[in-house]
Amino acid sequence: MRYVVILAGGSGTRLWPLSRKGMPKQLLNLIGGTSLLRMAWDRVAGVVPAENILVCTGAAYADVVAEQLPELLPQNLLGEPVGRDSLNAIAWSAAVLAERDPEAVVAMVTADHVIEPVEAFRDALETGFEVAAGDDRLVTFGVVPTSPHTGLGYLHRGDELDGHPDVCTVREFKEKPDLATAQHYLESGQYWWNSGMFVWRAATFLSQLEELVPESYQIVTELAAAPEKLAGLYSRLPRISVDYGVMEPVSSGQGSAQIVAVPLPIRWSDVGGYPNLAEHLSADEAGNAVEGQTVLLEATDNLVINRSGSGHVVAAVGVEDLVVVTTPDVTLVCPAGSAEQVKALVAEVGTRYGQTWT
Repeated sequence: MRYVVILAGGSGTRLWPLSRKGMPKQLLNLIGGTSLLRMAWDRVAGVVPAENILVCTGAAYADVVAEQLPELLPQNLLGEPVGRDSLNAIAWSAAVLAERDPEAVVAMVTADHVIEPVEAFRDALETGFEVAAGDDRLVTFGVVPTSPHTGLGYLHRGDELDGHPDVCTVREFKEKPDLATAQHYLESGQYWWNSGMFVWRAATFLSQLEELVPESYQIVTELAAAPEKLAGLYSRLPRISVDYGVMEPVSSGQGSAQIVAVPLPIRWSDVGGYPNLAEHLSADEAGNAVEGQTVLLEATDNLVINRSGSGHVVAAVGVEDLVVVTTPDVTLVCPAGSAEQVKALVAEVGTRYGQTWT
């Protein structure tokens, strides 16, 4: 049977102070009054029935997730007691499904992306399910690149898969490149952006995990059979990403499975920071994207978000290319070009004033 796991962990630090430890970005109503998690659910709800959708998130967010997704069955909410990177969230979810259904074919999708058009995504997911259901294959999704992006990893495409036009083997995974390399990737047509989303038979993935990361395999399979041990065992999992732990080694021949990629011809954004968020908000004639009570004069290309509460107005004059974000307890101001440094800023705030502010 087919299943979908929505991976909803992560903290979204670069969207601080909107995103906090107790309310990460995937749970915030960021775009059109809708959370990224809700958008992720709606994307996959047309592919598998609601009872076959699971969400893996931090245990601290379980109540908020349940509130946002009333269709989610309680037994399908998997709460990690601590974060142990992407490999273990995926491996635990796969082990739980394999325990319930030894023939499970599962898609692992993310909750922190904006993906359009939705129908193109669903078509690719359907192809992924078809390809993964056969031989021992680990299917990943490659986003067809539209620019020489330096903030994403890449998939080097190999030969097309027999019987599946446009589905390709993956020669290797490439780390985030410099601009010249990214431009070469784009011009060659041989590379896709690594989406971080997958489809496989749960048993196939677990067999590769047993070969490559046996410590994780032993713990997640024990947890699937005895979930009451979660609090004691989960923190013992080695912290490692799924790419480093499984996908890259298998692509280099260390595992027994085959990695193939399905193309995603979509508009794709991970909303990783404020410049990405601004792209999804409506802007005035001067290029200012604003939310909340704001007044801007002689200002251009700014992002101003006021969530400080009623009775507070954000006013600015003669500024350009700024990010201004206010909440009831924090105000962030930075040039748009420095938005990537917000993560470091959060760490400094925590050092000086304590974790309450982060």
